[in-house]
Amino acid sequence: MGSQISKQVERRKAIKTEKKCLCDLQESCGPEFPGCEYRPTDRKNWMSELSPEKLRVNQIVWPGTHDSATNKIGIPCISRPFAQCQNLSIYHQLVRGTRVLDIRVQEDRRVCHGILKTYSIDVVINDIKKFLSETQSEIIILEIRTEFGHDDPVDFDKYLEDQLGEFLIRQDDHAFGKTVAELLPKRVICVWKPRKSAHPKPGSPLWSGGYLKDNWIDTDLPSTKFESNLKHLSEQPPVSSRKFFYRVENTTTPKADNPIVCVKPVTRRIHKYSRLFITQCFSRGFGDRLQIYSTDFIDEDFVDACVGVTHARIEGKAQI
Repeated sequence: MGSQISKQVERRKAIKTEKKCLCDLQESCGPEFPGCEYRPTDRKNWMSELSPEKLRVNQIVWPGTHDSATNKIGIPCISRPFAQCQNLSIYHQLVRGTRVLDIRVQEDRRVCHGILKTYSIDVVINDIKKFLSETQSEIIILEIRTEFGHDDPVDFDKYLEDQLGEFLIRQDDHAFGKTVAELLPKRVICVWKPRKSAHPKPGSPLWSGGYLKDNWIDTDLPSTKFESNLKHLSEQPPVSSRKFFYRVENTTTPKADNPIVCVKPVTRRIHKYSRLFITQCFSRGFGDRLQIYSTDFIDEDFVDACVGVTHARIEGKAQI
């Protein structure tokens, strides 16, 4: 019992130290980066605002959400706080400016996060279709994977093609160098990551898992996650030569051996440093690596930061 208490005391000290480390870093360097002052006038249509004829896929810093469809997961006030990573529906995330969605499914086609489940994937698809019907030039990256410990839904690839076929951008390495206008009227890059089923093939309406990569760091320590994200990003090729999407997640994860195991208070430890991360990417010389940037509980400022860098790249104020 005494050793467990001692461990928790040391753990809380480590968290306090790491939070102070990020706070000090922010005070010493500020949040400035190319495009930091830019604000889209209409987040729902921010790609249209940047001109689809000029905006290339590999210039975009894509604002994404982590565990996107968890706004109604579990039981309110009981199990939900342990798995909820977003407050907004998929539709309202897209309206806010989100352009990369992270969806986990189980064998019955319900969305899940670990052992907790929520609504059917149909809810996600319908929200996406609603958003697409209300916009003209916004491109979405939809990543769907079978959650760990679950079996793949039967014929799920066919389901996705049936539901989104008219919008799907085919798997194609040349897409990265194309403008948004050249991809239209297709609007969705759908990355399907099954556990045991066949993976999408080249030229398929769906994209295979190798086209969306990341280095998941499972920690509740904010500075550790922050620096690990920077290290892994620095090791990637520049977006101008990359033939895959690379994601960085500005999140920290509750740990079972810690007194605080709800998502929101833990992920808040790093949430407010999203602009600082972008600043550090540029000051350390690899701002040209940043591509997909995801978060829990996405807000307008996070979207604006991503769009700002995208705008700077179009204007030639930030290299890729």
